[in-house]
Formats: sequence, C-alpha cells, structure tokens
Amino acid sequence: MSERSAEPPPRAVVVGGGPAGLMAAEMLARAGISVLVVEAKPSLGRKLLMAGKSGLNLTKDEPLDDFLRAYGAAADWLRPMLEAFGPDEVQGWAADLGQAVFTGSTGRVFPQAMKASPLLRAWLARLEGLGVRWRTRWRWTGWEGEALRFATPEGLVRITPELTVLALGGASWARLGSDGAWAGSLAERGVELAPFAPANAGLCVAWSGPMRARFGQPVKGVRFSAGRLTSRGEAVISERGLEGGGIYPLTPALRAGAPLWLDLLPDLTLEEVSARLPRSRGKASLSNHLRKALRLDPARLALLQEFGRPLPADPADLARLIKALPIRHDGLRPMDEAISTAGGVTRAALDDVLMLRACPGTYCVGEMLDWEAPTGGYLLTACLATGRWAGRAAAARLLSGQEINASVRP
Repeated sequence: MSERSAEPPPRAVVVGGGPAGLMAAEMLARAGISVLVVEAKPSLGRKLLMAGKSGLNLTKDEPLDDFLRAYGAAADWLRPMLEAFGPDEVQGWAADLGQAVFTGSTGRVFPQAMKASPLLRAWLARLEGLGVRWRTRWRWTGWEGEALRFATPEGLVRITPELTVLALGGASWARLGSDGAWAGSLAERGVELAPFAPANAGLCVAWSGPMRARFGQPVKGVRFSAGRLTSRGEAVISERGLEGGGIYPLTPALRAGAPLWLDLLPDLTLEEVSARLPRSRGKASLSNHLRKALRLDPARLALLQEFGRPLPADPADLARLIKALPIRHDGLRPMDEAISTAGGVTRAALDDVLMLRACPGTYCVGEMLDWEAPTGGYLLTACLATGRWAGRAAAARLLSGQEINASVRP
C-alpha cells in the first residue's frame, strides 16, 4: 500500500473486511470502480480464519430448495441471491482461487486443505491484482453529514465516497469484530432494525455433581427437537451446558421458549424400545440393564439419569421417557458466545438490491442483515451471495446512474 496522501480517493468504500465485504469489493473492482476496504481489526477475514480452524465449511451440496429451507422465514428474501450464487457457484469460486474442494458424507463442502488461510491469501492476492486497496485498524464511527467517519491510528479520517457498502457483521464474537456497535448509527438515520438475538448458540445447563465425569463427552446417535424443529446432529456435554451442531439448529424455537426434547434412540420406534425392556432385569443394575438391552452409551445413560430420575419402573413408561426425554436448561448461552446472530437490518429497510431506503447509495450485506441459518455452510454461502448481489448492483448504479435489477443476475 502506498501512503494515503498519494492514493486517489476511492469511488466506493466497503466497510468490513469479512467474506461479504470482500465479495462486494471484488464485484465493484471487476466493474472498473476504485474500491477501498476498511476494517476495524488488524487484518482482514478474521472470523473466516476462526471458522476454518476446525475445517472451513464452505457450503452444503444439496438441491437449492432444500438449501433454502435452512433460512426459514428469510428464504423468500434470499432466494434470488442464492439462485445467482448458491452451493454450486461457491464451489466454483473456491476452485477458481486454486482451492480444490471435497464433499463429506453429510453433504458439507470443504477445501481439501481444510483451512481458511490458503483461500483467504489467494483471494486477497486476486483483489490486490484488481486494484482493491484496504486499510486496517480503521473503525467506522458513523456519518458526519454525508462523510463516513473513521477512528484510525493516525486520528480521525473522513471519506465521502460515491457509494458505500456496509458489511459490519452481526453482534456476536466481538473480539473478531462483530459487535453490533453499528446499530446506533443506522438507527439515527431512520433505518429499521430488528433486535439482535443469539443464533447457533449452546445451552446453559446447571448439571448435578455426577455429570462432571461426562464433561467433554459427545452425545451421538440422538435426535433433538424443539417446537417444529428437529436435529440429528451431535452435541457435547460441557461444564456450562450442551453445545454443538445438534443444538444449534433449534435456536429459533428455543429463543421463543419451546421446550427441548431428546430422543435417545431415534432409529427405534416406541414399540421396539418397549419390547427390549423386559420387566425383570435380575441382579443387574438399571444402568447395566439399559446398556445391554438398548446399547445406550455412557453419555446417553447419564442424560437419561440426569433428566429422567426417578426412572419409571414400568417398561412402557420408561420407553416413552427414552423416546422423549425433557431437557431442563437455563436458556441460551450469551449472545457474544453464539456463532451468529438473528436481527439487524430488516428486509423492509432495504430495496431489492440491498440498498438502504433511508440512505440512497449505501448497501448492507452479510450477517448484519436480519436473517439466520444453521451452521453447515449456509452462513458463509449467504454472506458471499449477498455481497455479490449488492456489489454488482452498486456497480450498476455508479456506471449507469440507476438501479437495474437485471444487471445483478447472471
């Protein structure tokens, strides 16, 4: 990067250096528009790198209608964006960056390198080649008149671009830059916002003493349900509660107060479970009896004892409990511990190309929008898709002086 005094003023500023912001910047740069990406943290893509620590889940390889169902009430809103840049396009995008991908047994798609860092390095190199500039440790503090105001290591900086893309993230993982502090600035401009709430969050559980022996153990082969939502994923018994992919998809229902139920043997019917529970167990303890008769592992047995005591003596009643064990908990983990958040800029606050109705020339993308989805590639895909959608529309606005919806379609 050259010295700021020698840099020409950018026509477009993208605030936020995550996947949504970088994708918007790429679309603008490909249209020949000068772009400056501004990031509050010391480096770009920090949350992407954190997500890739245990294997970067890029997307989910499944039919688009199935994919869209993961977005719940926001599916209709996001449909045109995901039709233009969905699971197939994400895989092609990664391949174009030199990152071969593979699909796991559950349909989740990962780079063969598994990590996010090679992909991010290749992407930043491509952006630099397109002329995209960036500044880190620049924190957006709102507007001053029509100018964007930034707190920087060198002091206050004001920039008045022709258009702005805000890609500021949700309100979880503040240490990675997503703190929701931007909400006040948008509210002052009359932008409608939905309250932030945790999404993809673990549960707080006040365990009894005997459960300490099970901390860190996975709960496998079960089905969780809350309200109309169900999940066959795994969870981990942690010191603070239950966490993991089996719990996260149920967050919308749990937030609304729906009770949580656990089917310890989802592959057996109630009648089959009951038939495997003879009335007499001889001298065997109940735990051994259940372990042998139903092949329940220690983690599942522990949960049954924790939430089912005193266990029914009647086999039919015990079978019903095993198939629908009520899980007592103290609510979701705090929002800053959630993987993502619900809430943010509402659909009503935006036009069809994600431009703020209250602030013409300013677009919003990524997790700062009011949508949510479970983990499994859905979050990243929608961030990329919304960034691409708004970036192409913003480019069309600058080049033609008007919004043309068709211009953002493939």
